[in-house]
Amino acid sequence: MRNIRLQAMIEAAIFAVLALALDMFVPSIKIGPSISISFAMIPVFIVALRWGFKFGFLSGFLWGLLQVIFDPWIIHPIQGAIDYFLAFSFIGFAGLFKNTVQDSLSEGNKGKSLLYIIIAIFVGSLARYFWHFVSGYVFFAEQLTGFEAIWFSLTANGITMLGAFAFCSIIMTLLILSSPRFFVLKQELQGHL
Repeated sequence: MRNIRLQAMIEAAIFAVLALALDMFVPSIKIGPSISISFAMIPVFIVALRWGFKFGFLSGFLWGLLQVIFDPWIIHPIQGAIDYFLAFSFIGFAGLFKNTVQDSLSEGNKGKSLLYIIIAIFVGSLARYFWHFVSGYVFFAEQLTGFEAIWFSLTANGITMLGAFAFCSIIMTLLILSSPRFFVLKQELQGHL
């Protein structure tokens, strides 16, 4: 059991580094100065769907920590904590669908597994961008007031979330269709998590 948890923690760390590399070295789609759409969340989604919420949360947290070390954009300590530690960690909420995805893949039901993977990606994306919305409203819309600030943060983060969700869903669908075994843990491993 200890080796299984160690394997999950190692994968969480490796995939966090992979997420950072994708974020830093693979060009993203830029829409104006504040909207950037990428598929860098894919490694964290993979960890969350293989190992569950806890390890997906850990992988996202590590990715946020690495972002703070290598590519931060922090104007206030609380904003930094929200944008990097909370937001990135919450991608792990996709792991709430681990058992359903694992079971449907084990049964060979690709249609059902794809549906739940897309739902998981939406939940993880929404959870992440909720915190970016909060940060954008509180810290980045200073020159705007009231509804304008809410609208600015909602629009910028909403477009980014929907774009990243669509991008990640397409790539995860291709990954599942080409190699579903990659996502399925052996039954003896699942019982020990």
